[in-house]
Amino acid sequence: MSTDLIDGSSQVHKTAEIGNNVRIGPWCSIGKNVRIGDDSILESHIVIRSNTKLGRNNRIFQFSSIGEDPADKKFQGEDTWLEIGDNNVFREGVTAHRGTGSGGGLTKIGNHNLLMPYVHIAHDCIVGDNTVFANNVGISGHVEVGDWAILGGYAGVNQFLKVGAHAMVGGMTHITNDIPAFMIVSGRPATVRSINAIGLERRGFDKDTIGDLREAFKIIYKRKYSLQEAVDQLKAMREGCESFQILIDSLESSEKGIHR
Repeated sequence: MSTDLIDGSSQVHKTAEIGNNVRIGPWCSIGKNVRIGDDSILESHIVIRSNTKLGRNNRIFQFSSIGEDPADKKFQGEDTWLEIGDNNVFREGVTAHRGTGSGGGLTKIGNHNLLMPYVHIAHDCIVGDNTVFANNVGISGHVEVGDWAILGGYAGVNQFLKVGAHAMVGGMTHITNDIPAFMIVSGRPATVRSINAIGLERRGFDKDTIGDLREAFKIIYKRKYSLQEAVDQLKAMREGCESFQILIDSLESSEKGIHR
């Protein structure tokens, strides 16, 4: 660990492991059993409490609190962790809590995610890659968010729910059921509007795949099928379309029921 890039006002616990070319700005506190990967930047006034692993090239802005004790009454100080991948940006005031013993002991955030100011990631959550959480988004404990999902400002997700890959949640939307992959959900009460066609176009999905997913949306939401009947219809159409399998998996893995 080079001390040249660590401001003298910051405190680093003796058990912390700091990678190469890590810059730690003023008034930061790095706790026990923290690992910070190479080329990461901590701007200032940041707390990384304990038992937290960060990969390479992460940037954390001022007043963020990372790896804090979970806000769960059942937590009794057990040894739990927060794991964060590579190339993430945590803007001002982000909070991300470690897991709980009863919830598996791990909160996990993947790679290439953008968490805008005052986002909260609660205990035992699993966040994939390439997601965007706009200002003041809060996800409750045990929530899973799939790759490329986007959550608009002030959106809130109830505990134990799943937001599917490539889904988009509109600003100020309260999510009370699972969201299937590729869907746009907005409003109060939350309503599935369509597939996330613009997002898919930006990510390079071809027109045929987007057209197939539009048809899938109609099967799930516009026709009078039960959910199982809709899934059976999608399975009959999935040959050669990887995206259909992602959608089917998100439907079949739902435990709390989907927004319909």
